Amino acid sequence: MQHPTSADIQRVREFLLDLQARICTGLEQRELESGGTAQFEIDDWERPEGGGGRSRVLQNGSVIEKGGVMFSHINISKLPASATERHPQIAGAKAQALGVSLVIHPKNPNVPTSHANVRLFVAEPEGQDPVWWFGGGFDLTPFYPDDQDVLDWHQKAHDLCAPFGDTVYTEHKKWCDDYFYLKHRDEQRGVGGLFFDDLNQWDFETCFKYIQAVGNGYLEAILPIFQRHQNQPYTKAQRDFQLYRRGRYVEYNLVYDRGTLFGLQTGGRIESILVSMPPLAAWSYRPEWDEDSAEKRLTDYYLKPQDWLTELQ
Repeated sequence: MQHPTSADIQRVREFLLDLQARICTGLEQRELESGGTAQFEIDDWERPEGGGGRSRVLQNGSVIEKGGVMFSHINISKLPASATERHPQIAGAKAQALGVSLVIHPKNPNVPTSHANVRLFVAEPEGQDPVWWFGGGFDLTPFYPDDQDVLDWHQKAHDLCAPFGDTVYTEHKKWCDDYFYLKHRDEQRGVGGLFFDDLNQWDFETCFKYIQAVGNGYLEAILPIFQRHQNQPYTKAQRDFQLYRRGRYVEYNLVYDRGTLFGLQTGGRIESILVSMPPLAAWSYRPEWDEDSAEKRLTDYYLKPQDWLTELQ
């Protein structure tokens, strides 16, 4: 297996920083088009163990209530349990991890929350060859789903996967459905997308091209959704439902998300780890929705795994 050189890792780093900048620019444009002036603030940081990152956060915008687009490139002297459970051969090894991870919480309930990340992990077990893999994906969490949004989102996912193999979309779509599942609620976090980890079955260059396609695909998929819905009117009841559903997002990220656990177990920067939390969320005791309501249809239909490309054509 080809192992990444320091030059390879630098190329990944440069792509990730560029991706972060382009995503922030694209989302800031949505603010400008709605008459807002909010921008992503840049916060560069370092960690004592080695490495650091660039956090870019937008808060209280006219379109985005809170958004974090985070780049990190960290050194780890001893890998934690969250990284070695599936890879016991690298327990205790030194490693480096770099990636971009983002969560965007729109203000308008008609615009879905979205998440994406792409990352590279390289471990160096003593006396052994380096162990590396890529991971990432993107997923969509609507409150009031629009079928065109869901179809376009999955069509973009399908199309970017196609050059890498006929089964990639199907496999990574299912992986996303399985991963973003709230077991204690028996529901999906949203309508899915792509998710993958431990990606090294191709050569390094092909794997790198795939995460480039995923990162660029997120931006191409999310911007039209904002354009369609960011100025759409909404009611207080819809806003309340959005906050209620955001509570599910918090539950998932704190209970199940491996990235959150990895960050906490490696002594990561807590502000960056928890930037995915929405500024406002709510919980209600056993709320009930009318049988023919949009709120009821969300949980009964959209939050169940579906073959969206077939279902919505």
